[in-house]
Amino acid sequence: FDGGEMKRITKENGIHSISFSPNGKYYFDTYSNINTLPALSLMSKDGVKLNLLAEPRPELLAELELQTPELFTIPTKDGFSMPAQILKPKNFIPIKKYPVIFHIYGGPSAPTVFDRWQGSSLFFDNMLLNRGYIVVKFDHRSATAISKKLENRLTMMMSGPIEIVDIVDGIHWLKSQPYVDANRVGIWGWSGGGSFTLNSMTNTQEFKAGISVAPVTDWHYYDTKWAEFAMKRPEDNPDGYEKTSFVKTAKNLHGRLLLVHGTYDDNVHPQNSWHFIDELVKANISFDMMFYPMRKHGISDDPARIHLYNKMLEFWEEYL
Repeated sequence: FDGGEMKRITKENGIHSISFSPNGKYYFDTYSNINTLPALSLMSKDGVKLNLLAEPRPELLAELELQTPELFTIPTKDGFSMPAQILKPKNFIPIKKYPVIFHIYGGPSAPTVFDRWQGSSLFFDNMLLNRGYIVVKFDHRSATAISKKLENRLTMMMSGPIEIVDIVDGIHWLKSQPYVDANRVGIWGWSGGGSFTLNSMTNTQEFKAGISVAPVTDWHYYDTKWAEFAMKRPEDNPDGYEKTSFVKTAKNLHGRLLLVHGTYDDNVHPQNSWHFIDELVKANISFDMMFYPMRKHGISDDPARIHLYNKMLEFWEEYL
């Protein structure tokens, strides 16, 4: 960091996660790309491979015949190129109309589209492909981590009306594609992605169905350290808190919703869902919900996670 020109030391295109030795002479390099399983190598500081410590074994996955994503970009109306990826069914027919499931996270500088191996998420996504769905991800500009300037657009108004403009542009682009059934587009996300699912379903009419897992529904209910980092104190930013509250917009829900939460969630407290549900009840809006007793934010134990994925699959097949 002497102010000189940066020099690339990795050779393969994809994602390299590195860890340097204490003396700075060597580093471990964990590498993968969207079609290649991870490999672990010991490297010199100049990028010379000294030893391949763990190599990928694609034969272990060959019998599963997993489809892997294609990377591309989606243009917004003002010319920004959003990073995107698409998973298509194995025997994809370009002239056929497919239902689409849009998977989002959307947090500030928290991209979901990478040129790296997708890991275990590919298994559930491929289940969806085998049922005839297309699965898409794209990152709105403030989620891309391209620059601090793009992230700072969200100061005082996080997970609200700013990001939804890019999301709608992306969905409109998808609906214009000849292989997309524009009347059968769904959305789902977890945590921040759950929030964006509610944002998209209460502030637009673009989605036929959606699944929101562990969503923040109003920043008043979230951890003050994180919420006030971007939103400031409620008394200093009442307009921002008002415009990013999906409790306020719940009565405008469009499309069928499955709302999921763990009752022991100590990250996004279940009161977020309680208040949103209360507004749906007041508005006499039908919806589905699934609460997992004694599960935290990740709903991560095998029985609960398998149950959740089965529940999600049943929901998509009934409502999308």
